Amino acid sequence: MKHYQNFTILGVSLDRPNGKEAWLKAIHKDHLDWTHVSELKQWNADIVKQYAIQVVPQNFLIGPDGKVLAKNIRGENLDKKLAEIFGSKP
Repeated sequence: MKHYQNFTILGVSLDRPNGKEAWLKAIHKDHLDWTHVSELKQWNADIVKQYAIQVVPQNFLIGPDGKVLAKNIRGENLDKKLAEIFGSKP
């Protein structure tokens, strides 16, 4: 997994069972150099139920204790939340 300042990025895909090759090509094409996983079960994946995912893309900031610290934040809001967590200015 790719680690950035004490946190890890993990990509979770909801691709279809026959979509593995296209999913892997997209990861390579977009230079996504962190860890990616998929059950290749689309909306039947266990993670969908576990995190109540209803739309994609979606992101979660999860603390070391497993608690969700933030959900669906991007850009400036993500910078602010990370600064709050790490105690620095964005």
